[in-house]
Amino acid sequence: MATTSAAAPPRKWMQVPRPLQQLFDTFPLLAYDVNALPARAQSATSGDLPTLYVFSTEEEALLGAPSFNPSCLKWQTFLKLAGVEFQILPSTNHASPTGALPFILPKRSSPTDAPSPIPSSKLHDYALKYGTSNPPEVSALRLDAYQALLDGPIRNAWLQALYRDPEYTDLLDRFYITPASSSYWVRGALRHQLRRAAEAEILKTGPGGAASTALSLLVDEDSVYRAALNALEALATLLSESETGWFFGAETPTIFDASVFAYTHLMLKYMSDAKGEAGEEQGSVVASRRLGNMVRSAGSGELEQHHHRLFELLWLGDLSAEYSNDKA
Repeated sequence: MATTSAAAPPRKWMQVPRPLQQLFDTFPLLAYDVNALPARAQSATSGDLPTLYVFSTEEEALLGAPSFNPSCLKWQTFLKLAGVEFQILPSTNHASPTGALPFILPKRSSPTDAPSPIPSSKLHDYALKYGTSNPPEVSALRLDAYQALLDGPIRNAWLQALYRDPEYTDLLDRFYITPASSSYWVRGALRHQLRRAAEAEILKTGPGGAASTALSLLVDEDSVYRAALNALEALATLLSESETGWFFGAETPTIFDASVFAYTHLMLKYMSDAKGEAGEEQGSVVASRRLGNMVRSAGSGELEQHHHRLFELLWLGDLSAEYSNDKA
């Protein structure tokens, strides 16, 4: 009797039938509690300083350099503005007890002490409580209106560039893929997963299209970048109205200054070239797909000046010349 096994198409590894997968998605077999913090994290925590866990490399964390993740960099910046002394350690979302970065571990009061981690949702209060200086408060109404520009079009453009633009695949791999696994197959699957998640976020919140599961719905890249440029222009205009050089006319930087810096620093450092100049026409800067160029071209260069000023205030004296190249 002849066998047909040799002619059968190869099965995909770990493939789950769609009806069963949908059932698992709707009704998880088991819901786990929040992860306990690894013992090595507690041992690495200093008895002298709190430890902020962020996306970073070992070398840059040792220097206290800015994180390459916007959310982590926002809180790293704000803690420094508040005068909180802390050390940096690299981590990942999977290693976080809250499932997301950043989080901070307070300093240990004794060798056997195991302080509870503080998630990002409580870092503002932590900074005000333990910092040596309190950044000015901003009216919630004004803050929410302009924060929407960061959380919407500017974030979408960052997701589009880093996760979906082939030009930045090496940067994506360096930040999130290579540190996660040495396996070629795992890296490929993770890259695909991150790109699909970024696309879903853009379609859900941005001008590229409404949220949909339709495979034919694609992100409109021009709309994403143009919306980001318009948002950056609005921020530059707001900043130009300030007599102090900080947002909302505050005497010293606020949490919103930290939020803006978290994007402008990364865009200028990783996504710009010598062609991006202040006053460049919108059409050409959108076509360039260089977010750093968009930062430079917004308004009359207010956002770039704001970035340099805040970088000098918080980092320039602590880091090597490598991290001062943004001024060049």
